[in-house]
Amino acid sequence: MDNPIKIGTRGSKLALWQANWVKSVLEKKYPSTPVELIIIKTQGDKILDVPLAKVGGKGLFVKEIEQALLARQIDIAVHSMKDMPADIPPGLCIGAIPERENPVDVFISRNGAGFSELAAGSVIGTSSLRRGAQLRHARPDIVIQSIRGNLDTRLKKLESENFDALVLAAAGVKRLNLEYKITEYLDPGFMLPAIGQGALCIETRKDDAIVGPLVASLDHAATRAVVAGERAFLNRLEGGCQVPIAGHGRISENQFALTGLVAEIDGTRVIKGEKSGPLDSPETIGIDLAEELLARGADKILEKLKSMAPESYES
Repeated sequence: MDNPIKIGTRGSKLALWQANWVKSVLEKKYPSTPVELIIIKTQGDKILDVPLAKVGGKGLFVKEIEQALLARQIDIAVHSMKDMPADIPPGLCIGAIPERENPVDVFISRNGAGFSELAAGSVIGTSSLRRGAQLRHARPDIVIQSIRGNLDTRLKKLESENFDALVLAAAGVKRLNLEYKITEYLDPGFMLPAIGQGALCIETRKDDAIVGPLVASLDHAATRAVVAGERAFLNRLEGGCQVPIAGHGRISENQFALTGLVAEIDGTRVIKGEKSGPLDSPETIGIDLAEELLARGADKILEKLKSMAPESYES
């Protein structure tokens, strides 16, 4: 190619790490093809003083980049999969999902104390309703306080503001070489991750016969299958950042297993379940698990949350 492939990305350290990783892999695979980054500011980058759930949730970190992709200002969009809405705009597609990083959450405390060791009344910072609900369910005696900003900004706030600990995605912490700050990895049995957490989404135009095949070479089949199952679960529940929904898919002995939950924001009620089945049917398994949780009362939780005004959310 004479013209460089243009990768659209947010400008945070983590987003740039992710985009540069895609750039380096493409350059290694196709050394004669130049690749450059285009930084695009999204709505989620502009509104930093309001909890995510109050400003729209899903799509906040991808919409402007997708618009640039449709306008042919860029050729590839690199996102965190957990930021992706259920619906992909017409004309675009998920061109590749590379191999996933560790999908779990990590606990980072100011004084090195583990989650179970925190004193009553300790303040944990998170902008995620999913994390807040599960933390409250496990420890009703702690305080959850909203914290926004890029990963490095949040880590600085741990030191400068009134937080005793943070909960963050392991993937981002590892990608920025900040593992030494981790107090403990949170077992999915206690803290179920976000849908798609730890995976990248490389979005392309459906009609791009040149870039599409290049990007497709970065796809990791097992990761795509697991993420497809998780997203099918989320999509059936019609969930977004405004709803405490979590899902964790795994592949074991040619079987796909998915654990999912729906929770009240205050953590007083958590409806959790698991389903497994053939590896070639992750989406069916995801939908079946969603149906089971809905039948067990998740429908009532979702209806309640949809009727609530965003400003009444606690996290």
